Amino acid sequence: MAAELVRGQNHPLTQTRLEIRVSAGRPVVAGATLADDRGTVRGADRIAHPGAPALPGLEVPRQAAADHRLAVDLDAMPQDVHRVTVLLALPVGVGGPTRFGAVAAPFVAVTGLDGTEEASYTITDLDTESAVVALELYRRQSAWKVRAIGQGYAEGLGALLADQGVPDAAALAVTIHEAVAQGLARAVAPPPPARTTDEAQIRAAATAGHASSALPPTPPPPRAGAAQGPIDYSHPGRQAPPPAAPQPAVPVAGDATGWSMEERLYNQVWGMFEDLARTTAAYRSAVDFADARMEQELDSVLSDPRSRIGGQGDAAREAATAKHGALVDRAREALDRDLAQLVAESEVVEPALPAAYAGWDNPCWHAYRSPMETPMAIRLGDLRLPESESVGLRIPMLVRLPLERGLWVDAGASAADTLADADELRARAAHTAVVHAVRLLASYPAGDVSLHVIDPAGTAAGALAPLVDAGVLAGPPAGGAAGVAETLTRLTERVDLVQMAIRAGAADALPPDLDIAEQLLIVHDFPHGFDDRSVTRLRYLADEGPQVGVHLMLVADREDAAEYGPLLDPLWRSLLRVTPVPDDHLADPWVGHAWTYEPPTVPYGSAVLRQVLAEVARARRERGL
Repeated sequence: MAAELVRGQNHPLTQTRLEIRVSAGRPVVAGATLADDRGTVRGADRIAHPGAPALPGLEVPRQAAADHRLAVDLDAMPQDVHRVTVLLALPVGVGGPTRFGAVAAPFVAVTGLDGTEEASYTITDLDTESAVVALELYRRQSAWKVRAIGQGYAEGLGALLADQGVPDAAALAVTIHEAVAQGLARAVAPPPPARTTDEAQIRAAATAGHASSALPPTPPPPRAGAAQGPIDYSHPGRQAPPPAAPQPAVPVAGDATGWSMEERLYNQVWGMFEDLARTTAAYRSAVDFADARMEQELDSVLSDPRSRIGGQGDAAREAATAKHGALVDRAREALDRDLAQLVAESEVVEPALPAAYAGWDNPCWHAYRSPMETPMAIRLGDLRLPESESVGLRIPMLVRLPLERGLWVDAGASAADTLADADELRARAAHTAVVHAVRLLASYPAGDVSLHVIDPAGTAAGALAPLVDAGVLAGPPAGGAAGVAETLTRLTERVDLVQMAIRAGAADALPPDLDIAEQLLIVHDFPHGFDDRSVTRLRYLADEGPQVGVHLMLVADREDAAEYGPLLDPLWRSLLRVTPVPDDHLADPWVGHAWTYEPPTVPYGSAVLRQVLAEVARARRERGL
């Protein structure tokens, strides 16, 4: 089982190819140093950081982000490396927090490539520190161990590096922070040879917009080193203008860190999400600055009675308006440039996505075969911002597997501004749930997911027909109050059994007839057919089920359950809300944009769902299921 470490505690590692996952709540810089048997880092070439992210056996992200994944291969380390130290630092000069005491306690986990956690550590008791040594992997008698450190440095990254014996530590720290700042400023265009004061101010405002950071309940992964050629990383305030504009590189699918192409594409997609969030934040911040500047100039003019006489006031207003328009136009040019580059990247990435990440119109579904391994994530739909609608840019919404939270397909009027017919909205919600279920069945190896359905009144029979006809359900859809109670009781007992076995360390003592596959329960038209006991059991499954492989997909209108009042508030909060029609209810963790979620759509007249289900059924039959 995974070890939850405290400061100073160590734990043996059973694997040598690892991921170190960092979750900090706010953007932080992640890096690592390679030290000898005396703990000394011999030089800058033994430090992996955003400006130099790759070393033998080690790769770190290229940008500051709230969540990180560092790739470590201990077998590939040089023989003289005896210690790998993971360090975190707050970005400098970007307007964010300056001490770890002002942010949530960073969480660090060491996992295998399959996601199995070996050890974790929550770094507590930090206050004025702006850099911290999180943990270290060290070699002891040919075996590797992990130790929780949690040593903070109020003097910052330079002091941390100096403490490890790094030559010119202060200069190296400056270099690292500059590389981070360039990453955060990717939406800022290289400055022209001569720049006016106004343009410098608007670029400063755009950069400030990048620094304001906070989609889905599973925080999106960081831009894990994906280098996007067409987007310039230079910052006009930190380096001289280049002698000539660099030629944009051609976008490449999989241009991100990761052990496999699947992982690289996953990181690249979420990198595109982060890029769109930041360039939009830069544009909005620049427009806000231009608005505020024009208002300030007009107030200054109108406050002087002499300026209101004759044509002086009109001339001042025209000048302020023209200046405002010029500033907004420059900001729009930068936004349009970045959008064009992201569109070019999307056109390369989208066709390369594997089935679990691909849209239903992707040709990969025509050659679909049941997979042998579970993918990292699945696609639940698309995300867009108002600024990206004009170019048709949408970012796939990828959610990690196994699902950490259940899904709530909202059939309520709050998501139906474009639909006046409540019955049509409910029908779409049922269809959307089926589309999600088909993708889950198609993404897991045959037999690794058991699908259960509760449809108390049978109102989803039409939408459920593809699942029923293909024979991929664990049993007929449960109807009526008796069917609801029986299904919930069976799954609740399964959760209890598995939890008890895990706590007792006796997983091999589970009943031999217990279905060990992941369980997915679709509940349609909640709370119809539910009594108080069934509601309690449903809440229990939503809270405790995901930890032991029981997942919930609820199709419901919250207003239908209004009689329960606040009793069900924890249930709604525990589920990831998705909608059957586009709805702007998701916020990103960086800048808090309201993203429009678009549900997955199947091309009109396409038989792709039934074709995929037929392949799933065939693979299940081959396995005797």
